[in-house]
Amino acid sequence: MFTQSLNMDSFLFVRLLFTLQFPHSMKQTLSAQPRIVASIEARMTSSRLPGKVLMEAGGKPLLQILIERLRRSRYITDIVVATTINPQDEPIIALCERLGVQSFRGSELNVLERVCGAAKSVNAEVLVEITGDCPLVDVSLTDGVIEAFLKNFPERRYFSNSGAEISMPWGFDSQVFLADDLYNILSDNPDNEDKEHVSYRFYRPESGDKYKPQFLKYLGELNRPELRVTLDYREDYDLIKAAYEALFPHNPHFTAVDVIRWLDANPDARDAAIRVRAEREK
Repeated sequence: MFTQSLNMDSFLFVRLLFTLQFPHSMKQTLSAQPRIVASIEARMTSSRLPGKVLMEAGGKPLLQILIERLRRSRYITDIVVATTINPQDEPIIALCERLGVQSFRGSELNVLERVCGAAKSVNAEVLVEITGDCPLVDVSLTDGVIEAFLKNFPERRYFSNSGAEISMPWGFDSQVFLADDLYNILSDNPDNEDKEHVSYRFYRPESGDKYKPQFLKYLGELNRPELRVTLDYREDYDLIKAAYEALFPHNPHFTAVDVIRWLDANPDARDAAIRVRAEREK
């Protein structure tokens, strides 16, 4: 079990280590069997819904539900939870230890640095970035993003199924890229946007065609970008909890399409969450 706790002196050392040791050239090949790691960003101090990742559905913390769903991936070889040195995040570490999942503790504000530290701690080659806001992630969609990355690397170095022109419901987001590329971003004067949003450099306009980002689009029943099952507000939690408790007993491996069908069958709950979000984010 790898759980690393860092004090401020350790932070200064880690930053120096990143600057001196991380590669600056762009890797062009993958290992024959690349180590593909899912990194989950999770903390207890969300300003909009504190403690949200450990709120429960069906008697389980939402973070545990997310981990269990990711463990069904055909490609992910390891999972690491990237949490912070804030003492309030101790319960996240305790859950990881109980579940046998690796964890890493880093900066609360510099999420880019924290995710890089988590990736480095488990020797990730390919990183699958997941946030704790997506407890109902559909692992078949995540595997599809991984497959697209593996098939098209190095011509394209970043794949995602989310983004500004997302075609599916929000809440099944996966981003896949090379860990070395993220280390290079950390050592290349990242600004506050990079530090907060981690993978933003891959697709920000200033990067041009350096990474040739690709955003996957979905047709058919999945093409419902107006829907959201992301965990930001209390109403989101109520919706996610209700969906999970309705779907899991009948099919523990329910998919994004199953969630969409449940939302359509429960329009009052679906529309209330959408309305509240719109009002709060005006």
